[in-house]
Amino acid sequence: MTKFLIVGLGNIGPEYALTRHNAGFMVLDRLAAQHGFDFSMTRLAYTAKWQHKGRQLFFVKPTTYMNLSGRAVQYYMKQENIPIENLLVVTDDKDLPFGKLRLKPKGSPGGHNGLRNIDEVLATQEYGRLRVGIGNNFSKGRQVDFVLGQFPEDEMIQLPDYLDRAGNAVISFCTMGIQFAMNNFNQ
Repeated sequence: MTKFLIVGLGNIGPEYALTRHNAGFMVLDRLAAQHGFDFSMTRLAYTAKWQHKGRQLFFVKPTTYMNLSGRAVQYYMKQENIPIENLLVVTDDKDLPFGKLRLKPKGSPGGHNGLRNIDEVLATQEYGRLRVGIGNNFSKGRQVDFVLGQFPEDEMIQLPDYLDRAGNAVISFCTMGIQFAMNNFNQ
């Protein structure tokens, strides 16, 4: 059975729960709620497994905080024996407007500390990433407050549909391949 490692980036703790920086956690939580699987606390992460269309999907929400996400990614790739081409990291992206998704087979961290740490620990940028746009409506010097802030009310209303689309992109990556998923979810 083909195995996939889906890593949602975020920070643990109730103070971060619905912040923009936790978009990766939110996508995985939404998938879990829709498909009836649960996360449990394991080494370095909350993890869950789900079988879908002959694929074993292994979900990871690192508990190492964003800037040390690579430790959990590397550990579970080795633990579950998952090849790099079957790794997908789901993360927020301030350079994309809210509502936009960008799936890519590789890329730079683009100023994202979680991706930067994963690149360093894995010594490669050759892995799939699904960037979930959070917008960049902040003034100079206010980026941290923005990404660690809550979504405004108008975006909260749209968030469930947005998270559904992101979850569908994850499933498509695992079942149909990255090229198909990119064609269908990158706008």
